[in-house]
Amino acid sequence: MGDNIGSLNATSNRQAASSDIATARHVVAASFLAWMLDACDFFIVLFTLDDVAHSFHASLESILLAPTLTLLTRPIGAFFCGRAADRYGRKPVMIGTILVYSAIEVLSAFAPNLAIFLFLRALFGIALGGEWGVGTSLIMESVPASWRGMASGILQAGYPAGYLLASLAFLLLPVLGWRGLFILGGCALFSALYIWIRVPESPEWLAQQKNKSVKSVETLGLGGIIRHNLALCVFAVTLMAAFNFMSHGSQDLYPKIFLGLERKLPHPSITLIVVLYNIAAIMGGLFFGLLSQRIGRQYSIALAALLTLPLLPLWTLPHSPLWLTVGAVCIQFCIQGAWGVVPAYLSELSPPSVRATFPGLAYQCGNLIAASNALLQTGLASLLKTGLAPALMLVVGGAAFVVLTLTILNPRLHPTKTLT
Repeated sequence: MGDNIGSLNATSNRQAASSDIATARHVVAASFLAWMLDACDFFIVLFTLDDVAHSFHASLESILLAPTLTLLTRPIGAFFCGRAADRYGRKPVMIGTILVYSAIEVLSAFAPNLAIFLFLRALFGIALGGEWGVGTSLIMESVPASWRGMASGILQAGYPAGYLLASLAFLLLPVLGWRGLFILGGCALFSALYIWIRVPESPEWLAQQKNKSVKSVETLGLGGIIRHNLALCVFAVTLMAAFNFMSHGSQDLYPKIFLGLERKLPHPSITLIVVLYNIAAIMGGLFFGLLSQRIGRQYSIALAALLTLPLLPLWTLPHSPLWLTVGAVCIQFCIQGAWGVVPAYLSELSPPSVRATFPGLAYQCGNLIAASNALLQTGLASLLKTGLAPALMLVVGGAAFVVLTLTILNPRLHPTKTLT
């Protein structure tokens, strides 16, 4: 009889473990899908800027306000969506952000004039900024601790995957037009349906609601969180500014301005290089995410940043398409490899009661600081009068060095105030 009971208990435990693993897989898949489709919708705008300008009889400079406004409003979304997720749960807020950015993407297709289009893209930035932080908290609180490195890499791989998806969707431009591509971008709402059906609420968030001894975000407030963790907040925002300079500095001007105008590569060659370095970016995120599970988050990030530095000349100095491709693939493997650790790293640094607010807000505030990247790089190129290559190396190399230094001097090596 006792043996039978023991056997039943063991079977029950195995079934529970199997169910937990299946749930964790759904959380990882859903978070990746949401971030990939979010990024895809953002890049569709970048790919169709000239078509939108022609449709509204506006200058390209006017349409460039669209991605700028999206970047400027992302911190607003990170704050409000993160606060809502810390109060009301990760799952409903994540579903809400996906539904909002999907609806805005479709509404953008029907914008009657430039002013309304720009207004909608500003609103899109709020949803875009909110989704990443909420998704990060949901995935990091729902998967086993041994999965966090891998899950972090998979989640962050959604960004270059979204870039690739937008590149493929752009091939349909002659058939659908830019408005049709925006309507197609609204299909992201199906990821919200997937989350609603298959993804449960964060078990850690549910446990916090039952634990009355933990001060919640409602009672302490974000100002109190910042005061109790000022050094950590300054560290996180500075680190994410460097991360964003490293990423935007290696991507924003590289395809069209550097490869196209300075290196005179034909469009098919540029497209191939972009596709290859985005595939490398996905692989890098997964590799360094998994590596962080073995050697630690900070050392995995530091290693990726360190490897970036000697690759800078190979990335910018060659004139041969082959060596430019090799350099771009290698450097994106390292840069986006470092990024692959960021979701887990920021989540583990975050005070528990603001885990949906802190990572996303740090990321988006850092991104806001790095919004000056294109102006900085073109200004340096003009000042140095040597073309864009030295400017690219200075900005990306400087950012990589800051990331390397800050992660080695991780504040977790020193006592910090925590919430009790």
